[in-house]
Amino acid sequence: MPTGNSSLIENLEDLRKEVFSALQGAGDLRALEEVRVRYLGKKGAIKSLQKGLGSLTPEERPKVGAQVNQLHDEVESALESKRDALESSALEERLKKEQIDISLPGREDRPGTPHPVSILIDEISTIFARMGYDIYAHREIETDYYNFEALNFPADHPARDMQDTFFVGEGLLLRSHTSNAQIHYMEHQKPPFKMITPGRCYRCDTQDATHLPLFHQVEGLVVAKDISMAHLKWTLETFLRELFGPKTEIRMRPSFFPFTEPSAEVDVWFEGKDGEGKWLEMLGAGLVDPNVLLACQIDPEEWSGFAFGVGVERLAMVRYGIKDIRMFYENDVRVLRQFEGQRQSWRR
Repeated sequence: MPTGNSSLIENLEDLRKEVFSALQGAGDLRALEEVRVRYLGKKGAIKSLQKGLGSLTPEERPKVGAQVNQLHDEVESALESKRDALESSALEERLKKEQIDISLPGREDRPGTPHPVSILIDEISTIFARMGYDIYAHREIETDYYNFEALNFPADHPARDMQDTFFVGEGLLLRSHTSNAQIHYMEHQKPPFKMITPGRCYRCDTQDATHLPLFHQVEGLVVAKDISMAHLKWTLETFLRELFGPKTEIRMRPSFFPFTEPSAEVDVWFEGKDGEGKWLEMLGAGLVDPNVLLACQIDPEEWSGFAFGVGVERLAMVRYGIKDIRMFYENDVRVLRQFEGQRQSWRR
């Protein structure tokens, strides 16, 4: 009758043959994992042999234990080699299936499209630059003085309610119009001069199809001698006809702005596809109020001027037939790409 020692060794040899036969038959990684669990797992056959070492005598245990550990290491090494071979074979097979046909034409690298608001700001700036205007940009975080008081908005003036803006503490606010840049410009320039100032503005407007809390303006300012409403009307007609076409008609209606007197709303006539047309309000304008000139140390007895301001998004909505202003800022490239080539097609 075999001793415990000889019995374990016989089982060890039988197990060795069984393991390597199973390894040879494992044709994929899943089958290989099943072999690993069956023989090297917590409840695997080799683990069972290691647990059985306790039944041996102290003299037998070291010799048989060494053989069991050797088998464990051999099987573990064989598993790694088999896994590497299977993974390499699987990768090679996958690469054959995913092989790229380099004879196919490449994908078109389509360039981006300028934003319609940026297109209009650039175009407006170009028009006025040709007319001899300076292009002047200034800060968006402003003091109450430059945003309101220097523009003839006293602290208790009701016109401030129409330009409710965002206050950021320490007497600072987000400008509600680009007119603040006109004050900075007049403080550092001596008349005569002509300038426009494009940029972002902020007001506490509720978001809807025609309003956003952030929008863009382009404002213009001319200060010289003997400036009249005739100069203003000619300038706006020249600008709008260059922007919308030579047949563009405008009209000016009396209005009120604290920083101009007299003031006017400027409408543009647009003909519909059905032959009928309508007037659309496009911008505000007027002669510079003497108080604004005095705030910048310019003598209103010697100098006069006119100013105007236009919302760029409003121009873009009319020009491109956009019904909802929010479409400009939803970042949908399908919408933005529709504006490609629109500049020339709009001109009449």
